[in-house]
Amino acid sequence: MTHGRSGRVLDAAVGSLEEIAEEVARVVFTGGTVILPNDTSYLIGCDPNDSDAIDRVYAAKGRPDNRPLTLHVATPAEFVEYAVNNPLALTAAKRLLPAPLIVLIRKPAFVSDELAAGLQTLAFRVPDDSFARAVLERCGPIAGTTANPPVGPRYDGGEDCSMLPPADLVVRHGPTRYESESSIVDLSGSHGRLLREGAVPERRLAEVLGPIERPTVKVRSAK
Repeated sequence: MTHGRSGRVLDAAVGSLEEIAEEVARVVFTGGTVILPNDTSYLIGCDPNDSDAIDRVYAAKGRPDNRPLTLHVATPAEFVEYAVNNPLALTAAKRLLPAPLIVLIRKPAFVSDELAAGLQTLAFRVPDDSFARAVLERCGPIAGTTANPPVGPRYDGGEDCSMLPPADLVVRHGPTRYESESSIVDLSGSHGRLLREGAVPERRLAEVLGPIERPTVKVRSAK
């Protein structure tokens, strides 16, 4: 274990998965913030039920409080527990997840408005990375966002953690599985809406979910 700008640093190549998962769980359960490997980028996150820890994640990232965090869960079955009366989400869980995909669904009544930043939707991830899912299996859901800086190079899981935001614990696990960003699909309505095409192509989403809408953005012509 080493120490850096972001607190303690654990190297997954040195410690066992069980030891690392236990330490992540300890930090999360005691109100700390963690940086973990995900499938497309490292994430910074915390206990989704801890308001103070959520505030620290926002502060560490300089993130506007009207941009909600994403809830990372270990299994498709865990995601389905939140997707009440949503056939599209159930199909996604069965045929797409785990995947480098953010799925938006209507926010269940039992989820706090704070976690959803006052919105009626909530974003979910079931990472396509066995290490990340094993950690989530031990510590439970984590509310988080990318730990990458808004501009400049991505963190590649190496020894130089200087570009990362401050956190109580960093887990290094080398480069992420995917170099491209995650896709984002909104399944809160009667059909899917593609908000961002990334590692999961639109054709794959349409193959599983049916017709996918792309929101149109009006652009003023230059005169």
